Amino acid sequence: MESDVTNKTKTGLAIMASAMALAVAAPAAKAADALTIVSWGGAYQASQQEAYFKPYTAKAGAKITEEEYNGEIAKIRAMVESKNTTWDAVDVDTATVIQACDEGLLEPIDWSKVGDKSKFIGAGDFECGVPSIMYSTIFAYDTSKFKDGPTKIADLFDAKKFPGKRGLQKVAFGNLEFALLADGVAPADVYKVLGTPAGVDRAFKKLDTIKKDVVWWEAGAQPPQLLADGAVAMTTAWNGRIQKAIDTDKKPFKIVWDGQLPDYDLWAIPKGGKNVDAAYRFIAFASAAENQAVQPNYIAYGPANKDAAAKVAAATLPKLPTAPANMTGMQQTNFKFWGDHRDELEKRFTTWLAQ
Repeated sequence: MESDVTNKTKTGLAIMASAMALAVAAPAAKAADALTIVSWGGAYQASQQEAYFKPYTAKAGAKITEEEYNGEIAKIRAMVESKNTTWDAVDVDTATVIQACDEGLLEPIDWSKVGDKSKFIGAGDFECGVPSIMYSTIFAYDTSKFKDGPTKIADLFDAKKFPGKRGLQKVAFGNLEFALLADGVAPADVYKVLGTPAGVDRAFKKLDTIKKDVVWWEAGAQPPQLLADGAVAMTTAWNGRIQKAIDTDKKPFKIVWDGQLPDYDLWAIPKGGKNVDAAYRFIAFASAAENQAVQPNYIAYGPANKDAAAKVAAATLPKLPTAPANMTGMQQTNFKFWGDHRDELEKRFTTWLAQ
C-alpha cells in the first residue's frame, strides 16, 4: 500500500497537470473563436460593428477580423475549391446564397445551433443562410437639384424631364426589373416577361435609352457619394445607405420607393471553414431578436427576426422598407428566378456593357 505522502504527491501533481492543461486549452479555445467575418463595407458594415461585432467581442472574448467584398461568389468558390477557406462567416445576398448553396460552396444551416427557424422571415427559402435583414434597392435624388423631383420608377429613365447622369449598380439584377417596370410591364408580370428572350431584349433596349448617361457603381458606399459630389442627378442604391446620408450627414436626398426591390441579406458559412462551431456561435448571437433590433438604429434595414420588430425604436420604423407606406408599388423579388438565371443574365449584361 502506498503511503499518504505518496498519494498526496500524486494528487498534487495531478492538480498541477490539470491546471497546465487548462492553461494550454484556454488560448486554444480563444484561438478557435477568432473569426474572420466578411461583409459589404461602408455604413452597412459599420452598423454591424455596433450591433454585433463589438458586443459579441465583449461578451464572448472572441477576436473578429473584418474583411469586405462586393458579393463576388467567385471569391467563395476559389477558397472552397482550393481547400483554403479563410472566411468563417459571410454576409450574402439572396442570389449568392442560392447559387453558392446549389454549388455546394456553403454549409447547410443547422438551425439547432441558431434558434427557432419559424421566427425568421424568409428562412424557409434558403437552405444555406440565416436571414439577417431585409433591405431594398431603390433610387434616390438630391432635392436641391430638382424643384419637382421624380416620383416613379419610369422617371429614372426619363432623361428629358429629369436631365443628368444616373447611377446604376454594375450588375444585371435590379436594372432589368427597373427597365421593364419603366417600360410599362406590370409588377406581377416582370419575371414572366424577363423569363423570355424577347423580354430580356426589351429590358436591354430600355437600358439603351440611358446608357450614355450612366455612372456605374459597384460598392454600396458609392451612390450617396455620387449624389453628394453632384456626379449624378439620381442613383439606384440600397435604401439604408441613402437614409444614413440623410440622417447622419444631413444630405438633402430623397428616396423614391416606387418599384423598390426588396431583398434579404443572410449569414452564411463557407464550406471547409476551420471555425464552423465558432461561426455558429456568432450567427446565433447576431440573430437574436434583441441584437437584430439594434441594427436599424444605425442603418434603415428591417430585421429578419420577427420578434425584433417590436423592439425597434418607433422613430425608426417609418424609414424601413417594410413600412406600409413604403411598400406601395413594390416589385417583389423572385429569388428563385435569379438563382436559376443569374449566370446567363450577368453574362449578357457584361456583353452589353462592352458594346
